[in-house]
Amino acid sequence: MKGYYADTIRNIVLLGHGGSGKTTFLEAALLASGAISRVGKVEDGNTVSDFDKIEIEKGNSIYTSIVPVEYDKTKINFLDTPGVFDFVGEVNSAIKAAEAAAIFVDAFSGIQVGTEKAWTICKNNNIPRFFVVNKIDKENVHLDNVIQSLQQKFGTSVVPLDDTDALTEAIAETDEELMEKYFEGEEFTPEEFNNGLMKGIANGDIFPVMTCSAVKGTGVKEILDTFVKIAPKPAGSMKTEDGKEVAYGDGPVAAYVFKTIADPFLGKISIAKLIRGKLTPAMVVYNPNSEKDEKLGSMFFLRGKTQGECPQVMPGDIVAFAKLQYTQTGDTLCDKANQVKFPKIDFPQPTLFTAIEPKTKGDDAKVAAGINKLKEEDPSFSYERNPETLQSLLGTQGDIQTGVLLQKLKDRYSVDVDTVPQKVAYRETIKGFSDVQGKHKKQTGGSGQYGDVYIKFAPTEEDFEFVDETVGGCVPKQFIPAVEKGLRECMERGPLAGCKCQNIKATLYYGSSHSVDSDEMSFKLAASLAFKKGIPAAKPCLLEPIMHVEINVPNANTGDVMGDMNKRRGMILGLDPNADDTQTLIAEVPQAEMFDYAVVLRAMTQARGSFTMRFERYSELPGMLADKVIAAHKAEEAE
Repeated sequence: MKGYYADTIRNIVLLGHGGSGKTTFLEAALLASGAISRVGKVEDGNTVSDFDKIEIEKGNSIYTSIVPVEYDKTKINFLDTPGVFDFVGEVNSAIKAAEAAAIFVDAFSGIQVGTEKAWTICKNNNIPRFFVVNKIDKENVHLDNVIQSLQQKFGTSVVPLDDTDALTEAIAETDEELMEKYFEGEEFTPEEFNNGLMKGIANGDIFPVMTCSAVKGTGVKEILDTFVKIAPKPAGSMKTEDGKEVAYGDGPVAAYVFKTIADPFLGKISIAKLIRGKLTPAMVVYNPNSEKDEKLGSMFFLRGKTQGECPQVMPGDIVAFAKLQYTQTGDTLCDKANQVKFPKIDFPQPTLFTAIEPKTKGDDAKVAAGINKLKEEDPSFSYERNPETLQSLLGTQGDIQTGVLLQKLKDRYSVDVDTVPQKVAYRETIKGFSDVQGKHKKQTGGSGQYGDVYIKFAPTEEDFEFVDETVGGCVPKQFIPAVEKGLRECMERGPLAGCKCQNIKATLYYGSSHSVDSDEMSFKLAASLAFKKGIPAAKPCLLEPIMHVEINVPNANTGDVMGDMNKRRGMILGLDPNADDTQTLIAEVPQAEMFDYAVVLRAMTQARGSFTMRFERYSELPGMLADKVIAAHKAEEAE
């Protein structure tokens, strides 16, 4: 595959609901361009775009695939993205490399949730849009109704390309001179029409609608012709982190790595879009993110899993590099003497957390190593160890992404894990007061151990407060830090359920010592004894984490979501209307009630709802629930 210049390159991201035919369209486009002689089928697992084992098994795209189509002396780099909502991170990264989006719509199903989500993502990224109404060969398809519904949903700027009257009016609205000409009844010249159309698409004033049957190949060449003629080219500039503009064209090298593939056989493959300059194999470039030089070894064009020869890359094109040492998704590669840094990709925060543990004891390191490899490929998930519950938590966008990650962990890295119930990081505190003595005395023939302290325990706003009120050296000054240390260590494990303690004030006011037998350890142990006596005597209670939740929900689902939130012991704080027929519900809810919320909200709103969640505070756990937690802890200790 030869290199192309920016004016003969089109980078188009394919979006849409799962099953709308994006992958099948690419097969038809490759056939139409002569790249393949036989069309593959998703159900047969032999398409160019869906080549991964899991994709073939599931019959769905789960990664973005780069599929260049060389057509009419132009290279159209199609970025085929997953329609499954869990893999929105793949969509966010692919959009960074595209100048336009083609939103696929199933002609029989019409507008689906994935259509709406694709539109919103494009709108948020200010990217020009085309609609491709696919599967027009199906029975009982009413194309006019589909187009009308697109216009009702997304506005009158949605215009069929074969509707000349409507297109002419839309073009007129892009330019004052054309508007004047239109009102005077004059026809546009072909050049005015074409330039006005391209300007309208690039500015987001016109969203053309095209139709096809990818399965039968009908309309596919016409769509390719349209992309070649009027889709935006890589032009203008890309903004850096500090707001500067890097123009497409000649100059010092600047490339943006928007995707990484962690291939278990080939190693890491970094996929980048070149913004400025020229790339050739064996070049040394600089990564300002890692502050390291990278030597470009193997460099190639990708078409699905196939690697094509790449003697050089020109601005606007997409290229793959093998085994870059220090480069991750979202990094910049540039000329060291002319450094630039493009913004990182905005990945959504995980909303579903699953506790996992290796099936084989001692495999924790293997799990962590495998997860780190997968994270190179998919930065949209998180993996962390909760220091209080000692559980490893996998954070994803949903249960499908979780399942795929665990399957990849097993298939690629031979690591099998179990999912286990997630624990809540409860805390313990006191509501009352106590005054106790802690005395440690031990005689063992030689020098013994002796420490004696009197401590008052009380609630406080601070996490832990230690006050020394001793007088007259009843507790020698050199041993007072040991008393505080003993208490702080005890704060890590409370008497009710072994949870971390907080909001406790300890006042040391009296004690005694022995001239020979007293030492730091003795007073540390004495403090520990005082804690174990004093906290149970000061009305201890369990605290649970309360989360601040903001839920974006369609108006039609607001009642259901509010009812569900009440069942989860949630407190609704407010409801703010939005401009797009949705509302933002603000609530506080115990974390223990939210472990399955990502899955439930998706089902409740047909995947239209979304939410963000952050820790707000700790609050007392109601008595009956606290009794269950304490009983479970005691049973666990008994085992």
